[in-house]
Amino acid sequence: MVTIWHNPRCSKSRQTLNLLEENGQEVEVFKYLDEDLDAGLLEDVLGKLGISARELLRKGESAYKELGLKDTSKSDSELIEAMLSHPKLIERPIVINGDVAALGRPPESVLKILD
Repeated sequence: MVTIWHNPRCSKSRQTLNLLEENGQEVEVFKYLDEDLDAGLLEDVLGKLGISARELLRKGESAYKELGLKDTSKSDSELIEAMLSHPKLIERPIVINGDVAALGRPPESVLKILD
């Protein structure tokens, strides 16, 4: 089973979920905007994605500008705390398959982590 960090209002997230289902995947939907997130979970996902916290930020969100997240002196811990406080800052969708994960941008990019 794969897990998708899903925002139903996001077209890329909906397209990625549909793509997974069309490929016969059993999918657990994690609505990350509504669920409790903690730093350990976010750090685990970053490790599976193989990217930094900065690379997971949605730079077009108003909170990005309001919180001054463009400042490159901010640590990964500070960026993770910002994402926990403002989950809309987390790039989506994220698909997790065991020890690996991929961003669904474009949706087809998640196919590389499927069995």
